[in-house]
Amino acid sequence: MSAVILHGYFRSSAAFRTRIALNLKGIAYGQKSRHLRKGEQRAPDFLKLNPQGLVPALEIDGRVLTQSLAIIEYLEETRPAPALLPKDSAGRARVRALAYAHAIEIHPINNLRVLQDLTARFGADEKAVADWFRHWVNETFGPIETMLANDSATGKFSHGDTPGLADVCLVPQVVNNMRFDVDMSVYPVISRIHKACLELPAFADAMPAKQPDAE
Repeated sequence: MSAVILHGYFRSSAAFRTRIALNLKGIAYGQKSRHLRKGEQRAPDFLKLNPQGLVPALEIDGRVLTQSLAIIEYLEETRPAPALLPKDSAGRARVRALAYAHAIEIHPINNLRVLQDLTARFGADEKAVADWFRHWVNETFGPIETMLANDSATGKFSHGDTPGLADVCLVPQVVNNMRFDVDMSVYPVISRIHKACLELPAFADAMPAKQPDAE
């Protein structure tokens, strides 16, 4: 079987999610860094793998997969144990809703290329960019906190007492928040779950600072 190769960047939330999922599934993988701030994701060799020029891209099973959530769903279908989604339909819907709140509501408007565009096209300074980031985090973290706090399905982790897809998406967002001084004291349940996740090697080993391309 060919080696599994993750093309990513140590600070990319999407690549971070993928690393966590690979670790939880016990899948050994190598890494190739695509430095986003240097534009290496636009290099011709990478565009052949992923015409979008985005990370991550995962070489696995003789194919190239893109988009972190699609990659994780593929891993879930092809390597179902340990499961990242509950067995019941309602549980899967809840976990996906929580995961998508992080990955689809917050991330697309707070990722690197958007933040860079705020400066390049609209003249936003560093403070304005940070204010933008915090605003859109808080718009969604408030409802997520309520969803987690008021549902008996929340356990040690976002859904029950084993980590799953919602946690895979929660941790990278919380880590990113720290870079922009988001006040996490108002999100005690999210903070508790984040701490519980980082006690597991699968999450701790995926942290940006532990990656070979960390700066």
